[in-house]
Amino acid sequence: MRKVFFIFALLIFFFPVADTFGQSRKVMNLPKYDYADYHFGFTLGLNQMLLTVKPASDLNTRVFTQLQNPDINVDSSMLLGVNSSPTFGFIIGIVGDKHLGQHVNVRLVPALVFGERYINYSILGYRGESTSLIDVEKNVGSVFIDVPIMFKYKSKRLNNMLAYITAGGQYSYDIASNAKRKEQTEQVVVRLKQHDYYAVVGVGFDFYNPWFKLGVELKMAYGLMDMQVRDNTIYTQGIEKLNSKIFQLCVTFE
Repeated sequence: MRKVFFIFALLIFFFPVADTFGQSRKVMNLPKYDYADYHFGFTLGLNQMLLTVKPASDLNTRVFTQLQNPDINVDSSMLLGVNSSPTFGFIIGIVGDKHLGQHVNVRLVPALVFGERYINYSILGYRGESTSLIDVEKNVGSVFIDVPIMFKYKSKRLNNMLAYITAGGQYSYDIASNAKRKEQTEQVVVRLKQHDYYAVVGVGFDFYNPWFKLGVELKMAYGLMDMQVRDNTIYTQGIEKLNSKIFQLCVTFE
């Protein structure tokens, strides 16, 4: 997904060059569309969720007791490494767009976002005089209500398309969060906070059709808060900071 983001960014950068090569003019669809004060529509898309992990400074020297690692039948353990693997989800939302100037719009795009995040732990367990390397995977399912406010800077329209970049901020509320839930299970549940704030950047293209405008947009959202709910287990004591990172590929209809 990151490679796709950079390819989109390069296309946006070189898009204005196309106009310098004398592109033939075509019939303009929706020629007055961009002069309206407001536009509305909806968006559908895919997302890739993951977590950026900053391990604890004493990760390679700290020893955890059996009570701090009840998932594994060992006397004590050490956390060798921790990382997050990406997973895919989907997005559905509505678009509200306010015209500010020839090249600038402000957009409110509230959305319902479904996804799941995985945290992978590599643990060295000690039992008597023997040792074993154990891999543990914890998953956290999420259903977000996202409320992003984005500024959209558009290039000059070239026939029936244009390129743009977008940037702004976002508030997210996880309605499926288990932050306060007490699970009736012997397994330790990794809990994440319900609220998060994101810095968001994106790139995209708009295509003008006879009846509507189709947009293709790729965004990256980076969470600003430490999301973990700490307990006295190896799964949180071995991590100093846990931030969300989300890539989104969306199609908008306006």
